[in-house]
Amino acid sequence: MQVTQVRPILVDPGAGKNWLLVKVETDVGIAGWGECYTQADRDLSIAAHVQQLGRYLVGRDPFHIKHFTHMAYHDFAGKRGAMDLYSAVSGLEQALWDILGKHLNTPVYNLLGGPCRETIRVYANGWYDGAKTPDALAKRAAETVARGFTALKFDPFPGPWRTHIDRKTELAAVENVRAVRDSVGPEVDILVEVHRRLAPMHSVRIARMMEEFQPFWYEEPVSARSLDELAACKRDIRLPVVTGEELYTKAEFRPIFERQAADIINPDVCNCGGVMELKEIAAMAEPYLVVVSPHNYNSTTMGLAATLQVAACMPNFLITEYFVNFKGRGDEISVDPFTVENGYIKLPKGPGLGLELKEDELAKHPYREFPPRALRQARDEGP
Repeated sequence: MQVTQVRPILVDPGAGKNWLLVKVETDVGIAGWGECYTQADRDLSIAAHVQQLGRYLVGRDPFHIKHFTHMAYHDFAGKRGAMDLYSAVSGLEQALWDILGKHLNTPVYNLLGGPCRETIRVYANGWYDGAKTPDALAKRAAETVARGFTALKFDPFPGPWRTHIDRKTELAAVENVRAVRDSVGPEVDILVEVHRRLAPMHSVRIARMMEEFQPFWYEEPVSARSLDELAACKRDIRLPVVTGEELYTKAEFRPIFERQAADIINPDVCNCGGVMELKEIAAMAEPYLVVVSPHNYNSTTMGLAATLQVAACMPNFLITEYFVNFKGRGDEISVDPFTVENGYIKLPKGPGLGLELKEDELAKHPYREFPPRALRQARDEGP
């Protein structure tokens, strides 16, 4: 069996960013699907990486997954990694696992050691778009819980991402968390997203103020690129600290474990290097008593499918991400889409990644260039 064609497919989900799906075809008629992580305005560059790297996948045996990813970094990229490269590698790697599972007629999780659980807990994200006040957040939170979710993540900080913020912004973030807690009650888990924006003096002080609302976690208080500062904050913060969505491959997670800089890591299967890389990162975390909550700012289709397969095999899995605002388009393009019941998704039983896509529906939602975002200019900065 050989790979005959690689096709990147950009899909407009309706808002936010374009999704990037990848179809890999073989000479025996089996095709695999994967998904690459994208960001707004960076989707075309990642698709270009898929197109170029895909030329070196054609003619290869799709069973040779590990060798392909090794070659992609060492030979194709000349050992110069970046988000765009790792996102492309991840989508292609997932598609190869999908092919392998279909060829052997078994779910991918059976090829990774077998499942440790039959259901995967998810938290809702994307539920608070447009909610700018405590009252609006409280209303949206209650509506999301009514849909069956038992955990909600959101970024409570107003304004642009800046390392240093004023006291008013600090207090507004705390008030937003209070409003959500009052709305959903004590039984629902609240996951606080900081988006690696803050200097340590802010991140520690705000964490202390939020403690009374018992957040499930405090995500990326400081960038993992400032590792000394992150490790210091983790020692001073009395909430579980998460990091990892800006890191790629085992090599970048290694110092996190060595420095004890996080309680929880959140690598993304669509940019960390793929299915095997995510599983190996989780295995590295296990002896450090670090748990894994895969990041999943991807569609509710192949990115979620790959996440479920790997999460099933992690003894140290905690919870994963589900973007509720992506569900509509995801359901449209999927055959038998995943459903969330009481905060959980059941493991798929089908071969490969356990999900098929409708290519005729994909064609109805081609790439769209979104209007430029309202990024700040010098005149916008000030007191």
